[in-house]
Amino acid sequence: MHSAGVVEASVLPTAAPTVVVSGTVRTDDTVAGEHGRAFLDDLARLTPAQLDAADRDRRVVATAMDTPPTAAEVATWWAGLDSAVQAQLERSAPVVVGNLDGVPYGVRDRANRAVLAAGLAADPGDASERAMLGQVRDALHRDPGDPPKSLVTLDTRGAGRAAIAIGDLATAADVSVVVPGMFFTVTGQMPDFTATSGALYDEQATLAPVAAPGHGTGVAVLAWMGYRTPDLSNILSLDLAKTGAQRLERTVDGIRRLREGDQPRIGIVAHSYGSTTAMMALASGRMRADSLTVLGSPGSEVRSASQLAVAADQMFVGQAHLDPIAGSGYFGTDPAAASFGATVLDLSEPAPGTAGDLFRRPVGHNDYLKPGTASLHDVALIALGRGDLVRGGTHRSGGHDDGGVQPSFDLYLVRPQDLQLRD
Repeated sequence: MHSAGVVEASVLPTAAPTVVVSGTVRTDDTVAGEHGRAFLDDLARLTPAQLDAADRDRRVVATAMDTPPTAAEVATWWAGLDSAVQAQLERSAPVVVGNLDGVPYGVRDRANRAVLAAGLAADPGDASERAMLGQVRDALHRDPGDPPKSLVTLDTRGAGRAAIAIGDLATAADVSVVVPGMFFTVTGQMPDFTATSGALYDEQATLAPVAAPGHGTGVAVLAWMGYRTPDLSNILSLDLAKTGAQRLERTVDGIRRLREGDQPRIGIVAHSYGSTTAMMALASGRMRADSLTVLGSPGSEVRSASQLAVAADQMFVGQAHLDPIAGSGYFGTDPAAASFGATVLDLSEPAPGTAGDLFRRPVGHNDYLKPGTASLHDVALIALGRGDLVRGGTHRSGGHDDGGVQPSFDLYLVRPQDLQLRD
């Protein structure tokens, strides 16, 4: 599908489960047509064989992944199940259970790892799917002393989706969700994207002594490749950003629902096209964040920081030297414009001999979250609730309206390797 529309195709086989509800036989068509709490209640009543069939039915999987019950419905449903039923659902329907926001992250990790292992063991299996799963496996690798990793999303349909948490989402005081931009795919960049998120985790852990007080202990970073990102064939459309915004809303809602009464500080860190996606989500009225940092942003339809559900003065913009995307206004208002009302990070080269020369400035579109950069240091401080400590940040609170669509570059002249977050 090109820029006129987007289809995230399923490659799962269709099964035909028979469902028994209160002694009445219901067809797979009825189950596949259920939504909301009814969908969940039907799942809980299935036998192991029926669950296995439902977990392979592309319509059931599409409901769980694309039009799922709310995180509140899922959390309430799961908490009310007998432990034996929970265990059976995890064993027999791991594709569904592993991707429902509102299910505890430990359960989702086990379910998704089971799907991963089964997919890698399949013989001969689909070559493209095996390549995708191999990249997820590599991204989950931990060296001795590394923080824990959890596989909280695994969708092998089409181009695939995955999300890996570094640290503990259930207990962390500070949770950062990293949203990638154009050209990112699970098969192409998942290990590198997870490593990038790991660099942010390490920087935050180092700075933890200066963190603002929060609920919980430690930090967690979610490497969220939870939506299909565009390539040059569909970059002219915002359909992928709109779909991604809805998925991001559900992800953040899931974190919040599982932390009722113990809310973490949630920061969104969005790069390139991901910033357009994140700003859509935060302008929807269905999601809020404690901070938003956009890096190398091509702009969005949002015209002011006041339209975003972000804590006051906690919207930050990073624009690196020689970044061809930042400030282009390709998709609308440049968030670094004075009228937008965000804080623009000072990523210029510090004067020799100052404390700032501990960090180098990022250069180009790929550099923002690399170790040793001023931008990574600033993003970590912001996520810890200490945006007040970023070096020389300039808050732009308004004035003349210079935030309209700016003259833009030709995206067709930009190479994919110029746009990836890391080299």
